[in-house]
Amino acid sequence: MTPQRVTLITLGVADIARAKAFYGAMGWQPSADEGEVVFYQINGMVLGLFGLEPLARDQGRPDATLGTGAMSLAQNFTSDAEVDAAYALALKAGATPVKAPEKVFWGGYSGYYADPDGHVWEVAHNPFWALNDDGSLTLPVQ
Repeated sequence: MTPQRVTLITLGVADIARAKAFYGAMGWQPSADEGEVVFYQINGMVLGLFGLEPLARDQGRPDATLGTGAMSLAQNFTSDAEVDAAYALALKAGATPVKAPEKVFWGGYSGYYADPDGHVWEVAHNPFWALNDDGSLTLPVQ
């Protein structure tokens, strides 16, 4: 087993129908929809959207108040123009702007938006990281 891996990221959402509509407007197609949870296949892993209350029950904490964590998810692109297009699409789909894309101190270009449940996404172009043909990222060997 490879210990350094992530196979599934699950985001708790207040309204599963609203979350599915948002990600659908972004062009995401579900691979499985089980009512309280929906799954999207993404480059060798899966993103899940799970209603907050059912997620708390599944965690064995039915009385927990779940929210968003101090983290961000990211999508890397091959150009600044692709970043701008992804950011504009997210806002059109109902995202809240957090930081408009701009040149950043580390030499790239990035911006942030929040989905309707407050999960923060970064859209970025990192000229030091080449994307694979399928859009996935493999860090350069140092």
